[in-house]
Amino acid sequence: MSASMKECLQLQLLEMEMLFSMFPNQGEVKLEDVNALTNIKRYLEGTREALPPKIEFVITLQIEEPKVKIDLQVTMPHSYPYAALQLFGRSSELDRQQQLLLNKGLTSYIGTFDPGELCVCAAIQWLQDNSASYFLNRKLVYEPSTQAKPVKNTFLRMWIYSHHIYQQDLRKKILDVGKRLDVTGFCMTGKPGIICVEGLKEPCEEFWHTIRYPNWKHISCKHAESIETEGNGENLRLFHSFEELLLEAHGDYGLRNDYHMNLGQFLEFLKKHKSEHVFQILFGIESKSSDS
Repeated sequence: MSASMKECLQLQLLEMEMLFSMFPNQGEVKLEDVNALTNIKRYLEGTREALPPKIEFVITLQIEEPKVKIDLQVTMPHSYPYAALQLFGRSSELDRQQQLLLNKGLTSYIGTFDPGELCVCAAIQWLQDNSASYFLNRKLVYEPSTQAKPVKNTFLRMWIYSHHIYQQDLRKKILDVGKRLDVTGFCMTGKPGIICVEGLKEPCEEFWHTIRYPNWKHISCKHAESIETEGNGENLRLFHSFEELLLEAHGDYGLRNDYHMNLGQFLEFLKKHKSEHVFQILFGIESKSSDS
């Protein structure tokens, strides 16, 4: 264990202690893994050899004026505070555009910190001091103005490959997260498992972060398409909703459910959605037209 890694983890534990003292009430700080801090302490003491999972948690902030709540989702990379902290603020009282602007402002502020500086507490203070304007003015962004410049956003489409997707609870989680974040795309279950998610950059990245937790192995983002756009990018979507894609399968239908999906049908599906080029990226196989 390098001294720099040990120092980073010690600083993370110190910051978590400060946060629990600032938010002592149950439920205000919700750890994704309730054993995360214990595992890090064991790692630092030498009683655990494997590098512990990253600290991930949500802090619920009460904004006084207006009376609203913000959930701040935080992920601490192992090398934080010498690596960038991952933050995302969310509130049911904000529309998608204002939530995007809020997170851009927060990210810009955190970017002013030097490597080695703890910044979760500072991020909380920034939200408490600055978030009110995003709630109070959330309708103004849609009002026409000759002086207002269009807001540039990044539209993202991610193609995710998994060795397989079988389990009912995992399939339900994927669909629930996709619909909650208002992204579009599909989840092809079976072997292999393919997920496409598209929408504005922030909800897509949150989707990718959420479905991987806590430790989904054999999954990777094979390809990402990023497009700068003005507005919400609705005209760039290839899919109208986020749905499960069920295709015919072939192979062994034994107890292990070890069967492969019909890739010919999947290719036809991609063609209908103007995505034929992704087939070779996902499988390393050049697509062939069915009428050739």
